[in-house]
Amino acid sequence: MTLERKIAKIFNLTDENWMKHANPWSVWTRYSVLPFIVLAFWSRVWIGLWYLLPAIISLGWMFFNPIFFKKPKSTNNWASKSVLGERVFLNRDKVKIPRHHQTITKILNSISSIGMIFAIYGIVKLALWPAIFGIALAYLGKSWYLDRMVWLYEDMKDLPEYKKWLF
Repeated sequence: MTLERKIAKIFNLTDENWMKHANPWSVWTRYSVLPFIVLAFWSRVWIGLWYLLPAIISLGWMFFNPIFFKKPKSTNNWASKSVLGERVFLNRDKVKIPRHHQTITKILNSISSIGMIFAIYGIVKLALWPAIFGIALAYLGKSWYLDRMVWLYEDMKDLPEYKKWLF
């Protein structure tokens, strides 16, 4: 089982919930999660232990967002295709994906992870520039990764293995 499939289980991404997550509103509003989490934890300086309230809300939004929206009327857009591509990617242990999609995804996820390390460091040390740099780097890696997932989706969407759950 791939790491991505394990993460999808944590987020309760069933077949129906994957389609809800493919709603462009889900994708675009999910971009709000990281700044809200950073701001929530940073707010410990201003509001003391009350920071736990916005922290819990923002972490809750991270988990609730993928299933909050309805299924999209169309998946013929970048955001929907990126989610459907993620679904293809997490099943790569069942259906082989083209080689040109394998290495770059590891690099892009590493870029996002390094960004998260900077963001966490910035939050812990209350250092603004590492936090901002970390968020930017995480978004750069994630956005490029999602763009790559669109490409993967386009390469794989016509395979019989995926026709059963792709629009």
